[in-house]
Amino acid sequence: MPLTIRNGWLDDARHCLSPHFNARPNEEVSLLVIHNISLPAGRFGLPFIDQLFQGCLDVTADESFQELQGLEVSAHFLIRRDGELVQYVSCDDRAWHAGVSEFDGRSGCNDFAVGIELEGTDSVDYSDLQYAKLIALTKELMARYPDITLDRITGHSDIAPGRKTDPGESFDWQRFKGAL
Repeated sequence: MPLTIRNGWLDDARHCLSPHFNARPNEEVSLLVIHNISLPAGRFGLPFIDQLFQGCLDVTADESFQELQGLEVSAHFLIRRDGELVQYVSCDDRAWHAGVSEFDGRSGCNDFAVGIELEGTDSVDYSDLQYAKLIALTKELMARYPDITLDRITGHSDIAPGRKTDPGESFDWQRFKGAL
């Protein structure tokens, strides 16, 4: 089933607005970055990712959250293990997902990238539902933002080498890109 983005927002997503975004320095959207996240690490289906991206994470809920105190971070999308799509920031705005990053000689990837988080870890296989939603979402992003091409889809580990490892060895790039 095709997905539709209107004015930067995906019709078929649950909208969970994040305050952690700002305007892009220009209107360019030309890169797609794939990430993974789980809070706490390796645990799925909990409300903590939404809370982190909304800036209301109770850092006392798990001792591992102490390091997240005051962190202002977001992504455009999250795809949960059950295939649920959540959108936090309009694709037309700059989400804060890539951090210190570089792609094709350009730094500051947040300026021109859309960030998609997959609920998961580097070493746990992603679900079939996640791949199906990721493929459908990517096709819509490529149609809506034609500067996102196959060679401009990358992992967080590729734009922040040595600092980030996601989406990890468990992500099947051949399966994903082959379906596009």
